[in-house]
Amino acid sequence: MADSPVSLLRAHARHSPWNARGLAAHVTALVDSAGLRPTNASARAAPSARSVRFYVSHGLLDRPEGAGTAATYGYRHFLQLLAIKIRQREGQTLEAIKREMKDVTGDALERRIAQSLAPALVANPVTPRSEDEGPVAWRRLVVAEGVELHVRGDSPASREEALVAMREAVRAALGRQELR
Repeated sequence: MADSPVSLLRAHARHSPWNARGLAAHVTALVDSAGLRPTNASARAAPSARSVRFYVSHGLLDRPEGAGTAATYGYRHFLQLLAIKIRQREGQTLEAIKREMKDVTGDALERRIAQSLAPALVANPVTPRSEDEGPVAWRRLVVAEGVELHVRGDSPASREEALVAMREAVRAALGRQELR
């Protein structure tokens, strides 16, 4: 019997906690696989670390644990960010989304997202690992001399497009032209 969309969505929780970039990359991978595109031209389909911080400062996302570069985001943040992207796709403004998010419980939020993303979740499942499965394969991506990215091979963020986007984001953050 196939797993339910809710259980497939919950499997993503094992990748938490994330920093702002990691949360944005994980949501981007899922948003890309679902083909979500906002109808609002001013909204981007893929969230960024900057948009995560913007959503926190405007009350759309709960505050993370910790502050600054030590801030970490969990499964609820993951659900909230997915909900924002889904509602933007449906043409909702951030103000309307903020009002909706205030009243929704975690379970209702999870069910709504699982229903919206069901085809993508079923097509690209993240299955929980048991402890006796052995070591996890990691993707290694050289960004620059002395800088590497390591992404679990079973993560949605390990797709080639996501790896290239992360590599370019890190290179841009380093600000070195010779790395581009």
